[in-house]
Amino acid sequence: MLRGFALVAAVAFLCRHFLSEEEDVILQPGKSTVMSWIRERELSFIERLTANILKAGPMPKHVAFIMDGNRRFAQKAHVQRQEGHSQGFEKLAETLRLCLNLGIHEVTVYAFSIENFKRSKEEVDGLMELARQKFSRLLTEHENLERHGVCIRVLGDLTLLPIDLQQLIAKAVVATKAHNKCFLNVCFAYTSRHEIANAVKEMAWGVEQGLIKPSDVSEVLLGECLYSSNSPNPDLLIRTSGEVRLSDFLLWQTSYSCLVFQSVLWPEYSFWNLCEAVLQYQLSYRSLQKAGDLHREGQALQQMEADRCCVAELLQHRGNGKPMDAQSRQKELLNYTASREERVHCFLNALQHKRDTVFSDLSSQAVVA
Repeated sequence: MLRGFALVAAVAFLCRHFLSEEEDVILQPGKSTVMSWIRERELSFIERLTANILKAGPMPKHVAFIMDGNRRFAQKAHVQRQEGHSQGFEKLAETLRLCLNLGIHEVTVYAFSIENFKRSKEEVDGLMELARQKFSRLLTEHENLERHGVCIRVLGDLTLLPIDLQQLIAKAVVATKAHNKCFLNVCFAYTSRHEIANAVKEMAWGVEQGLIKPSDVSEVLLGECLYSSNSPNPDLLIRTSGEVRLSDFLLWQTSYSCLVFQSVLWPEYSFWNLCEAVLQYQLSYRSLQKAGDLHREGQALQQMEADRCCVAELLQHRGNGKPMDAQSRQKELLNYTASREERVHCFLNALQHKRDTVFSDLSSQAVVA
Protein backbone atom coordinates (compact mmCIF):
# COMPACT_ATOMS: atom_id res chain seq x y z
CA MET A 1 0.00 0.00 0.00
CA LEU A 2 2.78 2.45 0.95
CA ARG A 3 4.66 1.54 -2.23
CA GLY A 4 1.55 2.36 -4.26
CA PHE A 5 1.15 5.77 -2.61
CA ALA A 6 4.84 6.47 -3.19
CA LEU A 7 4.48 5.73 -6.91
CA VAL A 8 1.39 7.92 -7.18
CA ALA A 9 3.13 10.75 -5.34
CA ALA A 10 6.21 10.48 -7.57
CA VAL A 11 4.22 10.61 -10.80
CA ALA A 12 2.01 13.43 -9.50
CA PHE A 13 5.11 15.47 -8.63
CA LEU A 14 6.67 14.90 -12.06
CA CYS A 15 3.43 15.77 -13.86
CA ARG A 16 2.93 18.97 -11.86
CA HIS A 17 6.55 19.99 -12.41
CA PHE A 18 6.66 19.42 -16.15
CA LEU A 19 3.14 20.59 -16.93
CA SER A 20 4.27 23.98 -15.67
CA GLU A 21 7.31 23.95 -17.96
CA GLU A 22 5.87 22.73 -21.28
CA GLU A 23 7.43 23.96 -24.49
CA ASP A 24 5.30 26.32 -26.53
CA VAL A 25 4.11 25.14 -29.94
CA ILE A 26 5.71 27.51 -32.44
CA LEU A 27 3.99 27.90 -35.79
CA GLN A 28 5.69 29.16 -38.89
CA PRO A 29 2.92 30.14 -41.29
CA GLY A 30 3.68 29.25 -44.88
CA LYS A 31 6.21 26.58 -43.98
CA SER A 32 5.01 23.18 -45.23
CA THR A 33 5.91 19.99 -43.43
CA VAL A 34 5.45 16.34 -44.28
CA MET A 35 3.00 14.96 -41.78
CA SER A 36 3.50 11.31 -40.88
CA TRP A 37 0.90 9.11 -39.21
CA ILE A 38 3.53 7.78 -36.78
CA ARG A 39 6.25 10.14 -35.57
CA GLU A 40 9.51 8.64 -34.44
CA ARG A 41 10.15 10.11 -31.02
CA GLU A 42 12.35 8.77 -28.24
CA LEU A 43 11.49 9.60 -24.65
CA SER A 44 13.92 11.65 -22.60
CA PHE A 45 15.47 10.14 -19.48
CA ILE A 46 12.95 11.79 -17.15
CA GLU A 47 10.07 10.72 -19.43
CA ARG A 48 11.31 7.11 -19.46
CA LEU A 49 11.59 7.21 -15.68
CA THR A 50 8.03 8.49 -15.35
CA ALA A 51 6.73 5.92 -17.85
CA ASN A 52 8.34 3.10 -15.88
CA ILE A 53 6.82 4.38 -12.63
CA LEU A 54 3.37 4.52 -14.25
CA LYS A 55 3.74 1.02 -15.68
CA ALA A 56 4.13 -0.34 -12.15
CA GLY A 57 0.38 0.29 -11.77
CA PRO A 58 -2.61 -0.79 -13.89
CA MET A 59 -2.33 0.68 -17.39
CA PRO A 60 -5.17 1.39 -19.81
CA LYS A 61 -5.07 -0.84 -22.88
CA HIS A 62 -7.42 1.35 -24.92
CA VAL A 63 -7.55 5.17 -24.75
CA ALA A 64 -10.04 7.40 -26.56
CA PHE A 65 -9.42 11.09 -27.32
CA ILE A 66 -11.79 13.95 -28.07
CA MET A 67 -9.20 16.16 -29.76
CA ASP A 68 -10.75 19.52 -28.96
CA GLY A 69 -9.23 22.98 -29.23
CA ASN A 70 -7.75 23.18 -32.75
CA ARG A 71 -9.74 26.29 -33.69
CA ARG A 72 -9.03 28.06 -30.40
CA PHE A 73 -5.37 27.19 -30.81
CA ALA A 74 -5.37 28.77 -34.29
CA GLN A 75 -7.00 31.90 -32.90
CA LYS A 76 -4.48 32.03 -30.06
CA ALA A 77 -1.57 31.60 -32.50
CA HIS A 78 -3.06 34.13 -34.99
CA VAL A 79 -3.14 31.64 -37.87
CA GLN A 80 -5.86 30.27 -40.13
CA ARG A 81 -8.25 27.64 -38.73
CA GLN A 82 -6.96 25.14 -41.27
CA GLU A 83 -3.48 25.48 -39.81
CA GLY A 84 -4.92 24.70 -36.39
CA HIS A 85 -6.45 21.49 -37.76
CA SER A 86 -3.13 20.59 -39.42
CA GLN A 87 -1.32 21.07 -36.13
CA GLY A 88 -3.98 18.90 -34.51
CA PHE A 89 -3.10 16.07 -36.89
CA GLU A 90 0.59 16.52 -36.09
CA LYS A 91 -0.25 16.21 -32.41
CA LEU A 92 -2.23 13.03 -33.08
CA ALA A 93 0.81 11.45 -34.76
CA GLU A 94 3.00 12.43 -31.80
CA THR A 95 0.45 11.21 -29.24
CA LEU A 96 0.16 7.82 -30.96
CA ARG A 97 3.89 7.39 -30.50
CA LEU A 98 3.63 8.42 -26.84
CA CYS A 99 0.85 5.90 -26.28
CA LEU A 100 3.01 3.15 -27.76
CA ASN A 101 5.85 4.21 -25.46
CA LEU A 102 3.48 3.74 -22.51
CA GLY A 103 2.33 0.33 -23.71
CA ILE A 104 -1.10 1.56 -24.87
CA HIS A 105 -1.82 -0.37 -28.06
CA GLU A 106 -5.29 0.87 -29.00
CA VAL A 107 -6.36 4.48 -29.54
CA THR A 108 -9.70 5.85 -30.73
CA VAL A 109 -10.01 9.48 -31.84
CA TYR A 110 -13.00 11.71 -32.59
CA ALA A 111 -11.82 13.15 -35.90
CA PHE A 112 -15.04 14.48 -37.45
CA SER A 113 -18.55 14.54 -36.00
CA ILE A 114 -21.65 14.44 -38.18
CA GLU A 115 -22.51 17.69 -36.39
CA ASN A 116 -19.39 19.26 -37.94
CA PHE A 117 -21.16 19.30 -41.31
CA LYS A 118 -23.10 22.27 -39.87
CA ARG A 119 -19.95 24.40 -39.88
CA SER A 120 -19.17 26.82 -42.71
CA LYS A 121 -18.70 25.29 -46.17
CA GLU A 122 -15.18 26.67 -46.27
CA GLU A 123 -14.18 24.92 -43.05
CA VAL A 124 -15.90 21.62 -43.95
CA ASP A 125 -14.28 21.61 -47.40
CA GLY A 126 -10.93 22.32 -45.76
CA LEU A 127 -11.37 19.40 -43.36
CA MET A 128 -12.33 17.07 -46.22
CA GLU A 129 -9.21 18.13 -48.13
CA LEU A 130 -7.05 17.63 -45.04
CA ALA A 131 -8.51 14.11 -44.70
CA ARG A 132 -7.70 13.41 -48.36
CA GLN A 133 -4.11 14.49 -47.80
CA LYS A 134 -3.70 12.42 -44.65
CA PHE A 135 -5.20 9.20 -45.99
CA SER A 136 -3.21 9.59 -49.21
CA ARG A 137 -0.12 10.06 -47.05
CA LEU A 138 -1.02 6.94 -45.07
CA LEU A 139 -0.98 4.86 -48.25
CA THR A 140 2.57 6.02 -49.01
CA GLU A 141 3.65 5.06 -45.47
CA HIS A 142 2.53 1.45 -45.71
CA GLU A 143 5.98 0.06 -44.89
CA ASN A 144 6.27 2.23 -41.77
CA LEU A 145 2.79 1.22 -40.60
CA GLU A 146 3.56 -2.43 -41.34
CA ARG A 147 6.79 -2.23 -39.34
CA HIS A 148 4.86 -0.91 -36.33
CA GLY A 149 1.94 -3.29 -37.02
CA VAL A 150 -0.60 -0.44 -37.07
CA CYS A 151 -4.15 -1.37 -38.07
CA ILE A 152 -6.28 1.63 -39.12
CA ARG A 153 -10.04 1.39 -38.68
CA VAL A 154 -12.48 4.14 -39.65
CA LEU A 155 -15.76 4.20 -37.71
CA GLY A 156 -18.70 6.19 -38.98
CA ASP A 157 -21.16 6.63 -41.84
CA LEU A 158 -18.90 6.85 -44.88
CA THR A 159 -21.89 7.47 -47.16
CA LEU A 160 -21.99 11.04 -45.83
CA LEU A 161 -18.52 11.73 -47.30
CA PRO A 162 -17.45 12.61 -50.87
CA ILE A 163 -17.04 9.40 -52.89
CA ASP A 164 -13.32 9.94 -53.56
CA LEU A 165 -12.69 10.28 -49.82
CA GLN A 166 -14.76 7.15 -49.13
CA GLN A 167 -12.53 5.26 -51.56
CA LEU A 168 -9.30 6.59 -50.06
CA ILE A 169 -10.43 5.69 -46.55
CA ALA A 170 -11.47 2.21 -47.65
CA LYS A 171 -8.11 1.64 -49.34
CA ALA A 172 -6.27 2.66 -46.16
CA VAL A 173 -8.44 0.38 -44.02
CA VAL A 174 -7.99 -2.61 -46.35
CA ALA A 175 -4.23 -2.00 -46.66
CA THR A 176 -3.68 -2.21 -42.88
CA LYS A 177 -6.37 -4.75 -42.02
CA ALA A 178 -3.93 -7.60 -41.36
CA HIS A 179 -1.78 -5.60 -38.91
CA ASN A 180 -2.38 -6.52 -35.27
CA LYS A 181 0.26 -4.95 -33.01
CA CYS A 182 -1.62 -1.72 -32.39
CA PHE A 183 -4.89 -0.19 -33.50
CA LEU A 184 -5.99 3.33 -34.43
CA ASN A 185 -9.76 3.82 -34.67
CA VAL A 186 -10.65 7.06 -36.46
CA CYS A 187 -14.25 8.17 -35.84
CA PHE A 188 -15.13 10.11 -38.99
CA ALA A 189 -18.65 11.23 -39.96
CA TYR A 190 -19.62 9.79 -36.59
CA THR A 191 -21.93 10.39 -33.66
CA SER A 192 -22.84 7.86 -31.02
CA ARG A 193 -26.58 8.25 -31.58
CA HIS A 194 -26.10 7.57 -35.29
CA GLU A 195 -23.98 4.52 -34.44
CA ILE A 196 -26.61 3.11 -32.06
CA ALA A 197 -29.43 3.75 -34.57
CA ASN A 198 -27.38 1.96 -37.22
CA ALA A 199 -26.83 -1.00 -34.86
CA VAL A 200 -30.61 -1.29 -34.40
CA LYS A 201 -31.04 -1.30 -38.20
CA GLU A 202 -28.42 -4.05 -38.50
CA MET A 203 -30.32 -6.23 -36.02
CA ALA A 204 -33.56 -5.58 -37.93
CA TRP A 205 -31.73 -6.66 -41.11
CA GLY A 206 -30.65 -9.85 -39.35
CA VAL A 207 -34.25 -10.64 -38.38
CA GLU A 208 -35.50 -9.89 -41.93
CA GLN A 209 -32.84 -12.22 -43.37
CA GLY A 210 -33.86 -14.97 -40.97
CA LEU A 211 -30.40 -15.02 -39.39
CA ILE A 212 -31.68 -14.23 -35.89
CA LYS A 213 -35.02 -14.23 -34.10
CA PRO A 214 -36.59 -11.14 -32.50
CA SER A 215 -36.03 -12.85 -29.14
CA ASP A 216 -32.26 -12.89 -29.84
CA VAL A 217 -32.10 -9.08 -29.71
CA SER A 218 -30.41 -7.93 -26.51
CA GLU A 219 -28.21 -5.25 -25.01
CA VAL A 220 -25.16 -7.43 -25.62
CA LEU A 221 -26.08 -8.05 -29.27
CA LEU A 222 -26.63 -4.34 -29.88
CA GLY A 223 -23.12 -3.68 -28.56
CA GLU A 224 -21.74 -6.26 -30.98
CA CYS A 225 -23.45 -4.48 -33.89
CA LEU A 226 -21.76 -1.12 -33.21
CA TYR A 227 -19.05 0.20 -35.54
CA SER A 228 -16.58 -0.41 -32.71
CA SER A 229 -17.51 -4.06 -32.17
CA ASN A 230 -14.00 -5.28 -33.06
CA SER A 231 -12.49 -3.30 -30.18
CA PRO A 232 -12.75 -3.56 -26.40
CA ASN A 233 -14.44 -0.60 -24.74
CA PRO A 234 -12.04 2.26 -23.88
CA ASP A 235 -10.50 2.11 -20.43
CA LEU A 236 -9.82 5.85 -20.48
CA LEU A 237 -11.45 8.72 -22.38
CA ILE A 238 -9.64 12.07 -22.53
CA ARG A 239 -11.11 15.36 -23.72
CA THR A 240 -8.93 18.41 -24.15
CA SER A 241 -9.69 22.17 -24.21
CA GLY A 242 -11.60 22.31 -20.91
CA GLU A 243 -15.02 21.29 -22.25
CA VAL A 244 -16.74 18.87 -19.86
CA ARG A 245 -19.05 16.87 -22.14
CA LEU A 246 -18.82 13.88 -24.48
CA SER A 247 -20.36 15.56 -27.55
CA ASP A 248 -22.09 12.36 -28.70
CA PHE A 249 -18.87 10.32 -28.70
CA LEU A 250 -18.79 6.64 -27.65
CA LEU A 251 -21.75 7.08 -25.31
CA TRP A 252 -22.49 3.34 -25.26
CA GLN A 253 -18.86 2.24 -24.91
CA THR A 254 -17.73 4.56 -22.11
CA SER A 255 -20.32 3.74 -19.43
CA TYR A 256 -17.57 2.19 -17.30
CA SER A 257 -14.56 4.13 -18.58
CA CYS A 258 -12.51 6.69 -16.68
CA LEU A 259 -13.39 10.14 -18.06
CA VAL A 260 -10.68 12.80 -17.85
CA PHE A 261 -11.24 16.42 -18.92
CA GLN A 262 -8.10 18.54 -19.36
CA SER A 263 -7.87 22.27 -20.05
CA VAL A 264 -4.94 22.07 -22.49
CA LEU A 265 -5.75 22.71 -26.18
CA TRP A 266 -5.20 19.63 -28.33
CA PRO A 267 -2.26 20.95 -30.44
CA GLU A 268 -0.45 21.72 -27.15
CA TYR A 269 -0.98 18.24 -25.67
CA SER A 270 2.14 16.73 -24.13
CA PHE A 271 3.58 13.57 -22.62
CA TRP A 272 2.93 15.04 -19.18
CA ASN A 273 -0.75 15.66 -19.92
CA LEU A 274 -1.06 12.03 -20.96
CA CYS A 275 0.69 10.87 -17.79
CA GLU A 276 -1.67 12.98 -15.69
CA ALA A 277 -4.67 11.32 -17.36
CA VAL A 278 -3.24 7.82 -16.90
CA LEU A 279 -2.62 8.61 -13.24
CA GLN A 280 -6.27 9.58 -12.80
CA TYR A 281 -7.23 6.27 -14.43
CA GLN A 282 -5.06 4.36 -11.98
CA LEU A 283 -6.62 6.13 -9.01
CA SER A 284 -10.13 5.10 -10.12
CA TYR A 285 -9.17 1.67 -11.50
CA ARG A 286 -10.64 -0.53 -8.76
CA SER A 287 -14.03 1.16 -8.59
CA LEU A 288 -14.36 1.12 -12.40
CA GLN A 289 -13.43 -2.55 -12.60
CA LYS A 290 -15.93 -3.44 -9.89
CA ALA A 291 -18.74 -1.49 -11.58
CA GLY A 292 -17.95 -3.07 -14.96
CA ASP A 293 -17.86 -6.58 -13.50
CA LEU A 294 -21.23 -6.06 -11.80
CA HIS A 295 -22.74 -4.81 -15.06
CA ARG A 296 -21.47 -7.84 -17.00
CA GLU A 297 -22.85 -10.18 -14.34
CA GLY A 298 -26.21 -8.43 -14.64
CA GLN A 299 -26.16 -8.83 -18.43
CA ALA A 300 -25.46 -12.56 -18.10
CA LEU A 301 -28.35 -12.99 -15.64
CA GLN A 302 -30.71 -11.04 -17.92
CA GLN A 303 -29.77 -13.23 -20.88
CA MET A 304 -30.28 -16.41 -18.85
CA GLU A 305 -33.70 -15.21 -17.73
CA ALA A 306 -34.63 -14.29 -21.33
CA ASP A 307 -33.61 -17.79 -22.48
CA ARG A 308 -35.70 -19.35 -19.71
CA CYS A 309 -38.75 -17.34 -20.82
CA CYS A 310 -38.26 -18.44 -24.43
CA VAL A 311 -37.95 -22.10 -23.40
CA ALA A 312 -41.10 -21.83 -21.25
CA GLU A 313 -42.98 -20.36 -24.22
CA LEU A 314 -41.74 -23.13 -26.52
CA LEU A 315 -42.80 -25.82 -24.08
CA GLN A 316 -46.21 -24.20 -23.70
CA HIS A 317 -46.70 -24.18 -27.49
CA ARG A 318 -45.54 -27.79 -27.67
CA GLY A 319 -48.34 -28.50 -25.16
CA ASN A 320 -48.28 -32.24 -24.56
CA GLY A 321 -49.98 -31.62 -21.23
CA LYS A 322 -47.34 -33.43 -19.21
CA PRO A 323 -45.23 -31.46 -16.72
CA MET A 324 -41.50 -31.66 -17.42
CA ASP A 325 -39.03 -32.53 -14.69
CA ALA A 326 -36.26 -30.10 -13.73
CA GLN A 327 -33.53 -32.10 -15.47
CA SER A 328 -35.42 -32.16 -18.76
CA ARG A 329 -36.17 -28.44 -18.53
CA GLN A 330 -32.48 -27.74 -17.91
CA LYS A 331 -31.57 -29.78 -20.97
CA GLU A 332 -34.07 -27.81 -23.06
CA LEU A 333 -32.57 -24.58 -21.73
CA LEU A 334 -29.03 -25.64 -22.63
CA ASN A 335 -30.12 -26.68 -26.12
CA TYR A 336 -31.95 -23.39 -26.67
CA THR A 337 -28.98 -21.34 -25.43
CA ALA A 338 -26.61 -23.24 -27.73
CA SER A 339 -28.88 -22.69 -30.75
CA ARG A 340 -29.27 -18.99 -29.94
CA GLU A 341 -25.51 -18.54 -29.62
CA GLU A 342 -25.01 -20.31 -32.97
CA ARG A 343 -27.59 -18.05 -34.65
CA VAL A 344 -25.99 -14.93 -33.21
CA HIS A 345 -22.53 -16.12 -34.26
CA CYS A 346 -23.67 -16.70 -37.86
CA PHE A 347 -25.44 -13.33 -37.92
CA LEU A 348 -22.38 -11.44 -36.69
CA ASN A 349 -20.21 -13.22 -39.28
CA ALA A 350 -22.67 -12.20 -42.00
CA LEU A 351 -22.70 -8.62 -40.72
CA GLN A 352 -18.90 -8.45 -40.69
CA HIS A 353 -18.80 -9.88 -44.22
CA LYS A 354 -21.29 -7.24 -45.38
CA ARG A 355 -19.17 -4.45 -43.91
CA ASP A 356 -15.92 -5.91 -45.27
CA THR A 357 -17.48 -6.11 -48.73
CA VAL A 358 -18.36 -2.40 -48.64
CA PHE A 359 -14.75 -1.48 -47.81
CA SER A 360 -13.37 -3.93 -50.36
CA ASP A 361 -15.58 -2.60 -53.17
CA LEU A 362 -14.74 1.04 -52.36
CA SER A 363 -11.03 0.22 -52.09
CA SER A 364 -10.97 -1.37 -55.53
CA GLN A 365 -12.38 1.86 -57.00
CA ALA A 366 -9.85 4.18 -55.32
CA VAL A 367 -7.51 6.29 -57.40
CA VAL A 368 -4.43 7.43 -55.46
CA ALA A 369 -2.68 10.58 -56.68
